[in-house]
Amino acid sequence: MTQLWVIVPAYDEAARIQQTLDALAAQTDTGFELLVVDNGSTDGTADIARAFRAPFPVHVLVETEKGVGCAVDTGFRYAIAHGARLLARTDADCLPRPGWVAAARAGLTGGAGLVCGRITARRDEHGLLGRAFFSGLVAVAAAFGRLRPAHRGSGYKAPYRMHAGNNMAITAELYEACGGMPRRPSPTDRTFLNRVRRTTSAIRHSRTMVVENSTRRLAAYGITGTAKWYLGRGSGPLTADPR
Repeated sequence: MTQLWVIVPAYDEAARIQQTLDALAAQTDTGFELLVVDNGSTDGTADIARAFRAPFPVHVLVETEKGVGCAVDTGFRYAIAHGARLLARTDADCLPRPGWVAAARAGLTGGAGLVCGRITARRDEHGLLGRAFFSGLVAVAAAFGRLRPAHRGSGYKAPYRMHAGNNMAITAELYEACGGMPRRPSPTDRTFLNRVRRTTSAIRHSRTMVVENSTRRLAAYGITGTAKWYLGRGSGPLTADPR
């Protein structure tokens, strides 16, 4: 039984998920099981995942309750129920670099309960200027997050450092102990991180656990709208999901 599972929530990602699947198949460490959680897609996302042939087992689960938090929580709990002890997550519009799984495994078996990786912009969606803006925005959002009163206080066992939900790994034991991913409201990643911070100090950040992140929010929201989103100001009149 494989102890490490990779969870990929997906909704209407037929145009991108094949690249994500190929990136996972190209990992230096393929000793894992892959679970794609289709969140009620209306395109061929689930069919692409079912047809994918890889050097590891591939499972496809349908979660009809809408919301990325619902898809992630259902996927994690399904994996745990089927023997997973180590869990890693990326998204269906992201490209994990070849050493991503190996870095996640090393962090979790090296004493971490939660490992957060580094995100960078996909090179096929924007030019150099767009990627530079994305990097700067992530840095500003991370600094802003550390200063927010909601992220500080005596109840936390670890200092706040922004983590991306599309690049994280956690032990099954800690996932259950902290209460898991909140199913709503979206975005859920900050709430989840704070749940973990209230439970343990064993949070590590890995520079070698790298995911290339989609920057389509930049195209959909523009510079100001994207900045508001990453600074926790919400999506305003725009959908929270910029497909």
